[in-house]
Amino acid sequence: MSVPPTLGVILAGGLSRRMGGGDKPLLRLGDKTLLERVAERLGPQCTAGLILNANGDPRRFRAFTGFVVPDSLPDAPGPLAGVLAALDFCAAHFPDVPYVASAAGDTPFLPTDFVARLHAARARDGVEMAVAASGGQLHFVNGLWAVGLRHDLRAALVERGLRRVGMWIARHNAAEAAWETDPVDPFLNLNTPEDFFAAERLVADEGRPSIQ
Repeated sequence: MSVPPTLGVILAGGLSRRMGGGDKPLLRLGDKTLLERVAERLGPQCTAGLILNANGDPRRFRAFTGFVVPDSLPDAPGPLAGVLAALDFCAAHFPDVPYVASAAGDTPFLPTDFVARLHAARARDGVEMAVAASGGQLHFVNGLWAVGLRHDLRAALVERGLRRVGMWIARHNAAEAAWETDPVDPFLNLNTPEDFFAAERLVADEGRPSIQ
């Protein structure tokens, strides 16, 4: 199937408490930052371009060539606020683009067929959103969202105080697209120093199979 116009967003609005705080996507993995690695994988898959969701001074992301879009809700309420910011940005600046694909800013091995397979799952199930899965686990923030869902999402965040991504997608019967975890889980996210060390070993292993 052809992939509908899609805007990509890298979610980098978290506080990175388990990594000691700061901007985790700006940490270097090998010769590149995590942000560079995610952007290199997600950007070519998104026909409408790529934005970054991050709060605070955007100048620290000056190496990122797209728009830096902050949360529209206060107090960093979590990844759903980043998804909402991206949906609102897409509606305002790209009114003819019906979908946003989101990826966590600490997933350097994001699959190169991420957007296409999410769209295929969404179309298969006849729904408005799809999320990635691997190793029997759903990766809620790595997903595909219809821009038309932004009003429902804002109501969930503001009126119902919803913060858990899984609870919101359950309301909409999100489709699932699953990936294999060999040779590496493509949604390995670097939440702890141990995760980071494991990723460094993978990047350093030049003989490993290509990660698709």
